[in-house]
Amino acid sequence: MSGLSHFDDRGQAHMVDVSDKPVTDRMAVAVGAVRMRAETLALVSEGRAKKGDVLSVARLAGIMAAKRTSDLIPLCHPLPITRVALELVADPALPGVRIEATVKTSGQTGVEMEALTAVSVAALTVYDMVKAVEKSMVIDGIRLILKDGGKSGRYEAE
Repeated sequence: MSGLSHFDDRGQAHMVDVSDKPVTDRMAVAVGAVRMRAETLALVSEGRAKKGDVLSVARLAGIMAAKRTSDLIPLCHPLPITRVALELVADPALPGVRIEATVKTSGQTGVEMEALTAVSVAALTVYDMVKAVEKSMVIDGIRLILKDGGKSGRYEAE
């Protein structure tokens, strides 16, 4: 299991010991999208969804999810998150909603999982709020595009 930090020398899963790592500023950005019919996007954009303001509710859900990531992903450390920001933009070119999450901390491990969780839950919330009019929506392209800080330094997706 060489290179996989969540496995010990016997191949058993464990939580990584970060106690000897220095506290550094860390940041991660993740993106994703919810693709839908143009008519469904119009409901979202115009605030006509029966459940309310889809983008605002999804933004809050993403923020809440980032803060609870260690409760959802078994080997994640609970972190002192210093910033969570989500942008949800209606994009007629998809058509759908583009989602971007930025998460920051000063800690001993990174916030990639928090950013990815924020985007995932925001996307699921968009789906939940308009599934009554379109069940065929597609949650797509969730990925890390930027990570900075810590021992491994900076990563930027191509």
